[in-house]
Amino acid sequence: MPPNLALDPEDPAPPYEQVYARIAEQARSGALPAGHRLPTVRGLAGELGLAPNTVAKAYRALEADGVIETRGRHGTFVAAAGGTAEREAAAAARAYAARVRRLGLDRSAALAAADAALEAEYGQDG
Repeated sequence: MPPNLALDPEDPAPPYEQVYARIAEQARSGALPAGHRLPTVRGLAGELGLAPNTVAKAYRALEADGVIETRGRHGTFVAAAGGTAEREAAAAARAYAARVRRLGLDRSAALAAADAALEAEYGQDG
């Protein structure tokens, strides 16, 4: 099992979000290096005492965000750093820039809106 993946019953976040957050953080920090094979959905669900659908939901979100990759019957692995997540973020930023320009916002208003959204998501220290 990946290190420090135990869930916190006092955490108000749903279990799938806790699984997502712990794997994503450990992948970013290098505690789970690129290429590290993750447990199967059923295996991890059993270890954590969760329903397999809960772990599957976390894995799907992690894969959509480019943190992990599924290689068919070979398993699920931590994706290479600097890969899909950064490309998807750049694509989202380009789409945002095009959208706010069509809406008629100037650069400073667009940056202010993006900054407010990031602060709401990450908090002031994020």
